[in-house]
Amino acid sequence: MLAAFINVPPNVGYPLLALLVGAESAGALVPGETALIVAAALAGQGRLSLPVVIGVAAGAAIVGDNAGYLLGRRGLPPLLAGRRAAGRRRRLVARGDEFFQRRGAAAVFSERWLPELRVAAAWLAGGSRMPWRRFLVWNALGGIGWARTIGTAAYFIGKSASGSWQRSVSSGSASPRSCFSSPAPAS
Repeated sequence: MLAAFINVPPNVGYPLLALLVGAESAGALVPGETALIVAAALAGQGRLSLPVVIGVAAGAAIVGDNAGYLLGRRGLPPLLAGRRAAGRRRRLVARGDEFFQRRGAAAVFSERWLPELRVAAAWLAGGSRMPWRRFLVWNALGGIGWARTIGTAAYFIGKSASGSWQRSVSSGSASPRSCFSSPAPAS
């Protein structure tokens, strides 16, 4: 699926990036961050625009997290209200509610950089009834910061790998290994 980014025109690549990042942020187990890394690396090679990649990823992360928040707010309480282990569930939900009351802003902001939490934090924030406006502010700050840091790092990696690849092709020693080794000797 991500290989489709390599030879895809921007009018398809950007929507694909938005779909993958948004779906991951809403709670689906899809490679959203990997899509951002690939798209930003392609921007480093001049195939996509870095500001557009960052904007699309940040917007999709924010929208996806808000969808996850709504799913958690509406779907988690009935899901956790089952009869088996009801006492244990109530204690876990109470601990989660207390956590999001005390540290919800930090959790929502920092979850973007933690893959295990990225797919669940919005659901948990919604399920614990974290105030939506507070969630929105910290989610937006986290989504923008995440897209900028990961996107910029991947951009420079893509730019570096592109230069190594071009030097290798021009010297006749092109291989994936040569992209990440020392530059080709000057003739």
